[in-house]
Amino acid sequence: MRKYLVATSLALSIAAALPGAALIPSAHAQAVPGTSMVTPNRYGLPDFGDLVEQVGPAVVNISVVQRAAQGATTENPLANDPFYDFLRRFGVPVPGFPGQPGMGPRARQGIGSGFIVSQDGYVLTNAHVVAGEDGDAALSEVTVTLIDKREFKAKVVGVDRRTDVALLKIDAKGLPAVKIGSPDQARVGEWVVAMGSPFGFDNTVTAGIISAKARRLPDETYVPFIQTDVAINPGNSGGPLFNLAGEVIGINSQIYSRSGGFMGISFAIPIDVAMNIKDQLVEHGRVQRGRLGIAIQGVDKDLAQSFGLADARGALVASVEPGSAADKAGLQAGDVVLEVDGRRISDSAELPRIIGEKRPGTQVKMEIWRDGRSRNVSATLDELKTDTLAAGPAAPTQVERIGDKLGLSARALTAQEAAELKLRGGIMIEGADGPAARAGLQRGDVILAFNNQPVTGIAELRALLERAGNRFALLIQRGEARIFVPVRIE
Repeated sequence: MRKYLVATSLALSIAAALPGAALIPSAHAQAVPGTSMVTPNRYGLPDFGDLVEQVGPAVVNISVVQRAAQGATTENPLANDPFYDFLRRFGVPVPGFPGQPGMGPRARQGIGSGFIVSQDGYVLTNAHVVAGEDGDAALSEVTVTLIDKREFKAKVVGVDRRTDVALLKIDAKGLPAVKIGSPDQARVGEWVVAMGSPFGFDNTVTAGIISAKARRLPDETYVPFIQTDVAINPGNSGGPLFNLAGEVIGINSQIYSRSGGFMGISFAIPIDVAMNIKDQLVEHGRVQRGRLGIAIQGVDKDLAQSFGLADARGALVASVEPGSAADKAGLQAGDVVLEVDGRRISDSAELPRIIGEKRPGTQVKMEIWRDGRSRNVSATLDELKTDTLAAGPAAPTQVERIGDKLGLSARALTAQEAAELKLRGGIMIEGADGPAARAGLQRGDVILAFNNQPVTGIAELRALLERAGNRFALLIQRGEARIFVPVRIE
């Protein structure tokens, strides 16, 4: 009996020491709705088999044929060659000329992935999958293939290129649909699974973890991307990213790569962003976004100190468009937006997303920081539209040194430059060294304000500089953007 007890105790001790041994559930355990579908295998490693079997039927393959617009031609590099013109005139076949092989526009083919979000046939994917390089989804013939090999011609309901989301509709009923999860509840480090058709290999499953959340990518202000290390390759675009409960939390959209293939960094559009686009496309046929009419930048430690903020947060207003919702609400360059309708702005990238989620005509209440204290303002949002600005070259004028301690050489704007930039005046930087260079100021920047004080001439800037301490911020225009640059004089 003693030997039996000792052997039993030893066996229990060994079992407890095995990796994941205590996590292996009974073979008869029942899954609880909303909980993980993934259970460790006998080696203590996650087994995604049950999850894939349940969610796989809702994942689809998308093939696209995009034809060139009517009347478009394909330029032939031999068109101006006299020798080939001679051959063509005498009926010798030459690829690329009328009536010959290779003539005219060619159809472009592509593949991608998607997933069914409703049983009546709505499918989500990426805009770049169906719209192609030209961005015209009307020229695309889209075919959706289900896991059971059924094929459907799909109608492109709508495309939103700002978020890279597209909505398709196929004529079918009773389809398997995915469950929608919450990206906000997803945690960095947790397992996620991607399904799609990389390089055309249907129903491919890859797994990894969430590497980061709310990732901001260059030139993108409306999507707080989910970064993962899940293997994503061409053809995976538009496919779903699942959590362990089998719920979609994102649409696989982009990869970071120097080779064109997977290098361990991929990005997914949060599903709540995509579902908002889907609902608007179904209801209105287009996406409507609110607009304030301001240019913003982030607030770092130096800027926070320059404006008297206790911590580096919020969105700093760099410029206000005349006649915009922000202008009518009284917002000014130098204001820092801290909250919108009670939602705290921790990072400047959050403000465009919060405003963009709201419909035009919506009234928002904002807490802003101005002149060292907090105040509240309200604004009625306009509708976001794409617009571009251009600035012409400036004629040179006399260059002056703006104080040795700052390290700037500058000149006044000409009347033509001021008119083109729609300014009453300003100072063009011609050279920077010392503190100005360390702050990142550079030739071609236009100084518009010193902290919150407008600057229209060199004399004003010199006077403000003499009264200032060792920390201040300059509002500059660089190209089409306006930004505050913190300057520190050691």
